[in-house]
Amino acid sequence: MPLTSQKIKLGLSRGLLRLMPLILMGSLTLVTFWLVKKSAPTEKSRIERVRLHEPDYTIQNGALSALNEVGNTKYRVLGKKVTHYDDDASIDIETPRIRLFPPEKSPVTVKSDTGHLDGDLTILDLTDNAEIFRPPQAATATEPARPRMLARSSYFKVLINDDIIETNKPITLEQGMSVMHSSDGGVFNNIEQSMVLSGQVKGRIERVQPGAQP
Repeated sequence: MPLTSQKIKLGLSRGLLRLMPLILMGSLTLVTFWLVKKSAPTEKSRIERVRLHEPDYTIQNGALSALNEVGNTKYRVLGKKVTHYDDDASIDIETPRIRLFPPEKSPVTVKSDTGHLDGDLTILDLTDNAEIFRPPQAATATEPARPRMLARSSYFKVLINDDIIETNKPITLEQGMSVMHSSDGGVFNNIEQSMVLSGQVKGRIERVQPGAQP
């Protein structure tokens, strides 16, 4: 039976209709694959991946010192164990002790059981049995004599560049024979070597008698 052009067109149309579901499914598969590839995050290189907060070195009986603009020691941080972290350059310290050396004044020592120094070396957090100690100071031509000072709290934050030590935790302050208790902490100014207490403050103030040991 001879094939006419009309019969050929009709056969092609029917074949295309049968293949249409396969063509649509193939097209959807290609589009889905393209969308997944486009939305998938680009794989980062090994260096670009987020670094874990893990220590890269540890020092036993470590020490860190900084000098002021004239070359004298501004502060020194000591610790039984010093652990440095690579991701943020911060430092954990066991039994930390920092000594502050204000010009023409007695050095101040701040210590605690544990400490954390930020990566910029500007903030030292001291936790558990934290203390600020300033020895008695003899009178000078410009300042009167000062008795020994001891401040105790569960937490102190040392703002190294600002010469400020602060806490929002309860604090006990001893100056000579005087003892004060503050409910909301206080701020110690290392330049002026003075403490301002916050919140509810109570205690006793004893004046040093002439000739008495401060």
